[in-house]
Amino acid sequence: MQVYLDLVQRVLENGVRKENRTGTDTLSNFAEFYKVDLAEGFPLLTTKKVYFKSVIMELLWYLRGDDHVRWLRDEKDVHIWDAWADDDGYVGPIYPVLWRRFPFLKASDGSSYPKLGESRDKDWVYDEFDQVQRAIDMLKNNPNSRRIVVSTWHPGLLDEMRLPPCHIMYIFNVSDGKLNCHLTQRSGDIALGIPFNLACYSALTMAIAKEVGLKPGEFAHTIVDAHIYENHIEGLQEQLKREPRKLPTLTIANKPIDELQYEDFTLEGYDPDPAIKFPVAV
Repeated sequence: MQVYLDLVQRVLENGVRKENRTGTDTLSNFAEFYKVDLAEGFPLLTTKKVYFKSVIMELLWYLRGDDHVRWLRDEKDVHIWDAWADDDGYVGPIYPVLWRRFPFLKASDGSSYPKLGESRDKDWVYDEFDQVQRAIDMLKNNPNSRRIVVSTWHPGLLDEMRLPPCHIMYIFNVSDGKLNCHLTQRSGDIALGIPFNLACYSALTMAIAKEVGLKPGEFAHTIVDAHIYENHIEGLQEQLKREPRKLPTLTIANKPIDELQYEDFTLEGYDPDPAIKFPVAV
């Protein structure tokens, strides 16, 4: 995919060196953007092998609403989140929880917010909100809405998370019978994270488009801090020497998203260059 290689080139050429919490410096650009047309093929990088199973299993994990990685790690033998889990597999209220069980308080009278100056002396109970199902319902009933938003940033819960969400908001937009998705990401590891994010949210868009009777449109991606770790530079320079190949196709079973399993995603025609090893910065 040339748009990805162009992103890599821009950050290598223009990135500002920055320190960060991991101890490995980065080259960083502010507010990078690209988009892809999903009609042109499934955007799984061909200039290096990206592990399709891990991409789809991560997506299915997000849709489960778990606050741990035991299903990924023990049942599916996928270990991409192990570095951010404790010994019991707990990762906290990150993407799966915030997608499907966004927590908030509700008062006994049904209100969820006390007006300024109003007494807060009520009986408050814990409640949860399924943002993904809300988005699907809106796409079915009010597809032209500009409010079809899923947010994964909950400031009150950041201290409970092993890794605060990097991709913090996605918005669906319907145009000409096609479902588009825009992802906003506060921080993006270009070598390791961005290829996964691109493929994961594209697959999500395609799956939801099928459920709501739309065609897949475009996936657009804004990365606020788009960065390359110092120890990833050599591998990315090698990747820039490679020519993008024809994109594969992805076929998804016609099922509601909560019924999808890995076997319902069929990838065909994927012929990538060999994988490039990039160390994970934790």
